Amino acid sequence: MITLYTIGFTKKSAEQFFSLLKENNVKQLIDVRISNTSQLAGFAKGKDLEFFVKKICHIPYKHITDFAPSKELLDKWHKKEVNWEEYETIYLSLLKERGIIKNYGVKAFDGACFLCSEETPEMCHRRLLAEYMKAHATDDVDIIHLT
Repeated sequence: MITLYTIGFTKKSAEQFFSLLKENNVKQLIDVRISNTSQLAGFAKGKDLEFFVKKICHIPYKHITDFAPSKELLDKWHKKEVNWEEYETIYLSLLKERGIIKNYGVKAFDGACFLCSEETPEMCHRRLLAEYMKAHATDDVDIIHLT
């Protein structure tokens, strides 16, 4: 059984965020934002987050932009030029085009947590990524959204 976690940092304190990672024994934090330099939360900027997650949770941090939507797709979503259904279709096509299963696999992310800014997973690409990996895995996959 492979376990994939997802988490968003919006509306979470640093204490809540890092406690969720520790309590669930997350093995690595995978940042799936296209840009990890925004400071939407005081602890979420890429270099700071890498430091905090190593010091507090003793796990590695990786920023994998292949897992992020394209800038064009994000712009269209923010401008309401695409609805959620269209966003999902385009994003999942990007994952296929990028060959993420072939290039990264699924087993390598057992115990990993996919990070994005969205507060909840319902309308976030981190959920779509986890579901895509589950659909293409040769093993059973359990997805847990940390909220």
